Amino acid sequence: MSPDHRNVSCPSGQVSRRRLVGWSVLAAAAVPLGVLGRPGPAGAAESPDQAYQRAFLEAVAADPTVRRHTVQGREFLYRPRQLLVAPQDLARVLSRLRGWGHQVVEVAGFGGVRRLLFQQETDIPGVVTKLRDPRQWPGQPVPLVQPHHVLLGFGNIMGNPGGPPRVAAPLPAPDPARQGEGAGVTVGVCDTGIWRRAGTAHPQWLGGSYLPETDDEDALYLGGTQLALQGGHGTFVAGVVRQAAPGVRFDPEAALTPTGIGDEESLVAALGRLSSAVAIVNLSLGYFTQDDQPPLPVANALAGLPRTVAVVAAAGNAGTTRKAWPAALDQVVAVAAVSAGPTGPVPATYSGHGSWVDACAQGDRNSTYVDGELYLSGQPTLLFHGFAAWAGTSFATAHVSGRIAALMTATGLDAASAAALLVAGPVWHPDYGVLVG
Repeated sequence: MSPDHRNVSCPSGQVSRRRLVGWSVLAAAAVPLGVLGRPGPAGAAESPDQAYQRAFLEAVAADPTVRRHTVQGREFLYRPRQLLVAPQDLARVLSRLRGWGHQVVEVAGFGGVRRLLFQQETDIPGVVTKLRDPRQWPGQPVPLVQPHHVLLGFGNIMGNPGGPPRVAAPLPAPDPARQGEGAGVTVGVCDTGIWRRAGTAHPQWLGGSYLPETDDEDALYLGGTQLALQGGHGTFVAGVVRQAAPGVRFDPEAALTPTGIGDEESLVAALGRLSSAVAIVNLSLGYFTQDDQPPLPVANALAGLPRTVAVVAAAGNAGTTRKAWPAALDQVVAVAAVSAGPTGPVPATYSGHGSWVDACAQGDRNSTYVDGELYLSGQPTLLFHGFAAWAGTSFATAHVSGRIAALMTATGLDAASAAALLVAGPVWHPDYGVLVG
């Protein structure tokens, strides 16, 4: 690996794809969010899941562009030295910070928020807590401020079990009788991007279903054919969408590195690059925020989409009721995962859940993947030849996005209306919403 860390002292207003994939190998790790599996007893061999999780831990610990807030139950990841502020609050926040002795300058913002950069390493969560304290603002509204949060791809790595993709046999050919499902509908897939060879390697499933563009490519490999920890996540997600609606087109955009990590700026930039033809936005990613508050820039970006667009996002793999964003935003369809039980589906133990969840679907799926080898310390090498099995709310989310597209073609409804119809059915299980088959 040759790290090319983002220069946090000079953040830009737009994150280019080249800069995004050049970030060092980062972690979409469970440990900072308090949900990693524990190592086995001393001397016991690690399981593949534990080895996978440990790889993320080590990458996060080594990366200077990620900080961890580790208070139990309130964990989140964030970028160092950056503070995001609503425009109307900028002047008084700047004044207050300078009054407290901080050296801070404004740099390029994004997502309708302003960004302040501290000249020295600073306890950003502590600053946010202080600024959010109403006692600091007698007779005034509390300013809207937050850290610049780091977000993650939900490839079942934030909960238990949290493991790597598994080698799987090729999918059978699409059913010709279902080719009309989703026809004329475009789904935006903001993820790790798309494998360069996806269309040619998977002609029946992905060929001709998207416009190949260089800046949408997933930089899968650490070197040679060695896969990054979430290289191919976006290609897997795209295949799940197409299985749910074989006639749909998709627009892949890179919001995450091949290790499954990005931030609010990279997600806002990916949303901004989506084609105007996109009717459904699939976000198989998410994050926790400080104090579980809605994220300002992402909420702004999603609010700027046409009202007919449906946004579908993963509820996360932390196995708790804590809100994952952007899934928990009111205008977003939040998707949990179910697992196969002896007599039918059961709630997936790893899945996020709660009153804020709208729907659920099977989380463990086989799909289109990539060619390469995944190396985990102490484990046999995993050799992939274009297909894989993987579990997580990411893949439940992709299925729901596809079924919304299929409902659009069946009913003639726009995406937002079709999504509302889909989730209007009876709740399958408390805190899991409607079960989407």
